Amino acid sequence: MVKVYWIQVVEASWLLEKAEKRWETDKVLAPLRGSILDRNDKVLAIEATAYTIALNPKVIDALHIAEDVTQGLADILKESEASRSELVNKIRERATKKNLDGTDFAANVEIRNEGWKIEKEKADQVRALIANIQLKLGTKKPVGISILEDEKRYYPGESLASHILGYTNKEGEAALGLELQLNDTLKGTPGMLSYEKDGKGVELPDAKVNYKPAEDGNNVRLTIDKNIQFYLESALAKVNDKWHPKGLTAIAVDPKTMEILGMANTPTFNPNTYWNFNSQNDFRNGAVASRYEPGSTFKLVTLAGAVEEGLFNPTETYQSGAIKVSDRILHDHNLVGWGKITFLEGLKRSSNVAFVKLGIEKLTQNKLRDYILKFGFDQKTNIDMPGEVKGLIDMKYPSEFATATYGQGKVVVTAIQQTAAYAAIANGGKLMWPHIVKDILDPKTGKVITAYEPQVIRQVVSPQTATQVSEYLEQVVSDQEVGTGKLAYMEDYRIAAKTGTANIVLPGEKTYSPDTWVISFIGYAPVEDPRILITLIADQPDLGGNYHLGGQVLAPAFKEIVGESLQYMGVASSKKPKTITKEANRLNVPNLLDVTSTSAKGTAKDIGLSLEVFGKGETVVDQFPKAGTQILSTQHIYVAMQPVEEMPLPNLVGKSLRDAVETCSFFKIDCQTTGEGYVSEQSAAGEGRGVTLQLKPLSDKSDTASGATPVATPTNAATPSSTPNAKTETQRTTATANKQR
Repeated sequence: MVKVYWIQVVEASWLLEKAEKRWETDKVLAPLRGSILDRNDKVLAIEATAYTIALNPKVIDALHIAEDVTQGLADILKESEASRSELVNKIRERATKKNLDGTDFAANVEIRNEGWKIEKEKADQVRALIANIQLKLGTKKPVGISILEDEKRYYPGESLASHILGYTNKEGEAALGLELQLNDTLKGTPGMLSYEKDGKGVELPDAKVNYKPAEDGNNVRLTIDKNIQFYLESALAKVNDKWHPKGLTAIAVDPKTMEILGMANTPTFNPNTYWNFNSQNDFRNGAVASRYEPGSTFKLVTLAGAVEEGLFNPTETYQSGAIKVSDRILHDHNLVGWGKITFLEGLKRSSNVAFVKLGIEKLTQNKLRDYILKFGFDQKTNIDMPGEVKGLIDMKYPSEFATATYGQGKVVVTAIQQTAAYAAIANGGKLMWPHIVKDILDPKTGKVITAYEPQVIRQVVSPQTATQVSEYLEQVVSDQEVGTGKLAYMEDYRIAAKTGTANIVLPGEKTYSPDTWVISFIGYAPVEDPRILITLIADQPDLGGNYHLGGQVLAPAFKEIVGESLQYMGVASSKKPKTITKEANRLNVPNLLDVTSTSAKGTAKDIGLSLEVFGKGETVVDQFPKAGTQILSTQHIYVAMQPVEEMPLPNLVGKSLRDAVETCSFFKIDCQTTGEGYVSEQSAAGEGRGVTLQLKPLSDKSDTASGATPVATPTNAATPSSTPNAKTETQRTTATANKQR
């Protein structure tokens, strides 16, 4: 009686409070993490359903199936044959695990990391394993394997743009790249559900319920273009396979706005399986986080300063070969020079002596430093990406200023700084803020919450100077006799570019290595109206000690990227006459959603645009490009009368690269290309919705026109309502760079 009194009266309020806490259930409602999109709303990172495998050792032991479970799951979850034996031991330990006191088997033991947040394909294989075990046992009861549904971050492009995106780990924590930088924007706010329950966990009738909904994270739209990003990475892969550099970096920008159109590095990683990497260098974004001596691509600053000050006379002559500055003798890259030549020829040959004379004797040390600082090489660009480092400008002695004129010695820069400097010349003299985030979007309505507009930092040279420098840089490419960039020449577009080959100091050494270089190539096109600027850097490619091979490392990649990008962007040829005046016109894409195919065709015809219709249905459910987009009159509009996911890819044979890529993009199919020109063959690529396109030049198009058919792409393709009108062709040749150019 005393005990009852004590419990019911003395400690009643305290015990009631404790009981209510046990009765009350709180559930945290997780928000949906925002998606990351490219400039055309193609998904780069998204939340997707994932599955976790858990075991019930008690059930497994009772059915005597531990070995069946172990071997079956190991076959499904293994990442390689080499890792299988270790995984077998791990799963066997989980399948027979007991409680800490050893009295009974444990319950719900997850298989981490191999069975944690796996994709649907593997989850389906586990379901098949469960069914096989049940069939073997002659039962439909649980066999001790559970598949728990969850969410995980999914990167559909796999390694595509991985250094930009970064990743979130399996715990959902942002760990790298823009995922980390923009975590507060993407992660959202958790909600809460609170209610009272009985002893069995069932919600009580008329119980008080507190509910606060989760707020999903905002979506982020980037400035990058997924197709141009693909061009960058495809080109780098070829360079990597042939020259085996320690690292590669590529940046593509719109020089008028400094919007990043693409950014790539090697080595790289797959954010879906971020735990599989060779070294921490795989995660390094060399475009913003690495510094290097630029070599002759830095001559842009000396040239621009000399032109701005009225000190560059292209016809004035000087003696090439060597020049003495204080106690040092500095040489041209071939040591002996080319005799007495003009300063313009010195530029085209990338003569170091010419730039020492321009920078030290004409500009003077103080003005040279001023222009280096004007171009921003002493500070960060403040690009909206994590990990950026600033350049290092530390000239003190005359010889250090002299070597700085051609990008060696006390001048250390980043790839993004170099890109911004060249863009300043391409866009009329304005140094722009480089940025990669275009806007923040409401995840439900898609409306823009915050937009990030281009920003001018300062005018570094006059528009007249910028135009003159561009024309000089064009001659570096167009002069097919002495131009160091002559192999970058393109038939269709005017190219302005500069090559660079800089000796490096190896770790632990105090002098430059005689046979180890950083190769660079920076250029933009078309010169008359620059639409794309590409920076390429190769760290220590295997040249076999012959720096003359440097020109073969990056030039082919530059031409491939520029050619594919300009065609994809619909940029008209700089040199070929326009037979139809309206080809250069830009037209606004009309809104064709929810109209019939007949009405859509009529609207397109009225404004002079070509239309392709796919699928069967009463009204248009999807269109590309989106309404309001400005396109050339030579481009096509694509509309779907049913969801594109339900349709196979059409026959693309005979289409130009641009039209084929646009069609693949509309059908949400990953597209890989080989060759050049027009599509001659198409075949399925790997698992899922992917396609490989074989291209042939216009001269080889007769085979295609005569009725060649795709090899192994989905059949029963929807038939477009209009015949593709291919007008452009990708051309790939090689370019060159030499030491100190």
